[in-house]
Amino acid sequence: MGFETGIQADNETSAGPGARSAPAGGGVQSVDRAVTVLETLSSTGGSFVGEIAEAMGVHKSTASRLLSALEKRGMVQQADERGKYQLGFGILRLAAAIPSRLSLVQEARPVLLALADEFGETANLAVLRSNVAVNVDQAMGPFAVATHDWIGNLTPVHATASGKIFLAHLESEARDKLLAATGMPAETSKTITSRAVLDKQLARIVESGYSTVYEELEIGLHAIAVPVWDYRGDVIGSISISGPAFRFHPEESPDLAHELIRAGEQVSAHLGYSG
Repeated sequence: MGFETGIQADNETSAGPGARSAPAGGGVQSVDRAVTVLETLSSTGGSFVGEIAEAMGVHKSTASRLLSALEKRGMVQQADERGKYQLGFGILRLAAAIPSRLSLVQEARPVLLALADEFGETANLAVLRSNVAVNVDQAMGPFAVATHDWIGNLTPVHATASGKIFLAHLESEARDKLLAATGMPAETSKTITSRAVLDKQLARIVESGYSTVYEELEIGLHAIAVPVWDYRGDVIGSISISGPAFRFHPEESPDLAHELIRAGEQVSAHLGYSG
């Protein structure tokens, strides 16, 4: 029995109580149900056939056929002799092919271009390397003709919008270690150099989903940033928009933070984040 034939027997006419009615297009329905099985096992860590059938609203026999087809492809396996199923090593084989094709820069590039075009300022992508935020890509808007080229720049985490995103999502021990190594020197007269004040800012960043800095790295420069998450739920990057203080005031633009958060979520989703 092949994978497709093993799961296309779902279009029963004798569905019992609670079972879903079978829509037209059995092939699409079969794929949807197979994916639902995998998602169910991912969330539960392991389930019996009856539990899977109940969760899906299908006959136990239908769930059994789905599991049998998935088991033949190594997508699921029986966890013990009692018949409890869990995800199989075939999932790892498929997942292993993803990182080689995914690139944070590649996925973020069109988003940066769209942000720069919409808001007219420079959109940046940064990552955390050792104890600094490193800008790895940027897109300039039509107003950003005189904006500094930030690609490759190593910037202090306590004085930048992207850096504060990374700090806000570090475990407290890792954060303490990083700041102990770098200190919090004043880059400008407006740089936050108090750890207590910074910690309050970081808590607000986690709550709001974005960070802002006003002339903390350079006098005359404002910025706003959001996190980018990977499939494990780790913050692996930050997308920011920066511009000159005379025209760019992040929190005075009601749509800016919302759109930037959406942009971060879009890139995160492309990297497998489902939170």
